[in-house]
Amino acid sequence: MYQDYALNERLFHWQSQSTTSVESETGRRYVEHERRGYTVLLFGREYKKRNGRVDGLAEPYFFLGPARYVNHTGSRPMSITWRLDYALPARLFRCLARLAVA
Repeated sequence: MYQDYALNERLFHWQSQSTTSVESETGRRYVEHERRGYTVLLFGREYKKRNGRVDGLAEPYFFLGPARYVNHTGSRPMSITWRLDYALPARLFRCLARLAVA
């Protein structure tokens, strides 16, 4: 279970895959994305599946926008703080911030 949630309207806590370390190529790509010319695009959803959904499909993702690396802690997995280029709308922020306490 990933620990992904909004810290505020512009900062987002995101957890990498369990095997990603800062020394790995993937970890370096996250940390050095701007220098390497990559744009990080974040997507989020409140629930994987909503109880009572009859079609059996997963809930849709919301596009959170482009983001920039701020810092990280840990390794395997890495916990990364991203700064969103655009503030989250209030309803979406409330939805994604609630995940931090779930």
